[in-house]
Amino acid sequence: MRGGLFLILGALMMSALVFAQNRSAPAPPPPSGVDGSGWRTLTSEEARVVEACGTERAFTGKYVDHKEKGTYTCTRCGAPLFSSDTKFNSRSGWPAFDDAIEGAVRELPDPDGSRVEIRCARCDGHLGHVFRGEGFTPSDTRHCVNSVSMGFSETPLAEAFFAGGCFWGVEHLLESLPGVDSVVSGYMGGTVQSPSYQDVITGRTGHAETVRVRYDPTKTNYETLAKMFFEIHDPTQVNRQGPDRGPQYRSAIFVTDKAQEATTLKLIKVLKAKGLKVVTQVKRAGIFWPAEAYHQDYYVRTGKAPYCHSHTPRF
Repeated sequence: MRGGLFLILGALMMSALVFAQNRSAPAPPPPSGVDGSGWRTLTSEEARVVEACGTERAFTGKYVDHKEKGTYTCTRCGAPLFSSDTKFNSRSGWPAFDDAIEGAVRELPDPDGSRVEIRCARCDGHLGHVFRGEGFTPSDTRHCVNSVSMGFSETPLAEAFFAGGCFWGVEHLLESLPGVDSVVSGYMGGTVQSPSYQDVITGRTGHAETVRVRYDPTKTNYETLAKMFFEIHDPTQVNRQGPDRGPQYRSAIFVTDKAQEATTLKLIKVLKAKGLKVVTQVKRAGIFWPAEAYHQDYYVRTGKAPYCHSHTPRF
């Protein structure tokens, strides 16, 4: 009897050891041009503006007279910020937009006490300032943005953020969908700045293992992605997914705007009507912290298969 018990305990210990080794696979070299946070490495001038809240000289930015159609993005994290359809010539010497993509820009009082600063909502990088009451356009709003704070994509871009257990499997299954540009594993929903994996697995930072999905809204839509998310994890499990336990493995969707929130709540209502006791949290998206390099494209690099995610039709 004792021998059998020891064999069982030994098998459990070996399984735990193998699992722990799998969750800390050797890190590949970081991608070229990416810093330790998982964001793009900035030049000294970009860092002066984006990180130190500096301002580029008027009429020197590459996007002042830029007229191409597309999406202006954050130079540090790549998040979509402004549609080219909202750009106008304010003759101020800096790019101007009369509206931002909903949920993409955060406003806060400037330290000078008179202006309103704008920052990227996904990485907190400094963009510029917003002014109202000038009468330039019917919206009566001017987002005055440093060119050096932005990038540009000719392809329309949108983002979605999903947390459903270990991000390896969620990333792997979502990145194969048509219209998806990229999926990155990371952390969202917590209170600690720039968390590491070791911080998050304590369950005390408030973060959930989350994936950021960037997609072309002309080729797919948020509802398609959200439906797939609900079908590749178990949305009825509380603070766990399969063998992974803890609040960092909770089921959650971090929405970027009211449309995403409405769609998410609609899908949850459908699932509940089918008898599923859905516990998925619906929260506003905040800063997304990309995970370490060894977590990215894990199953592609290792040739393994997801251990707690698979497709189960639910809609």
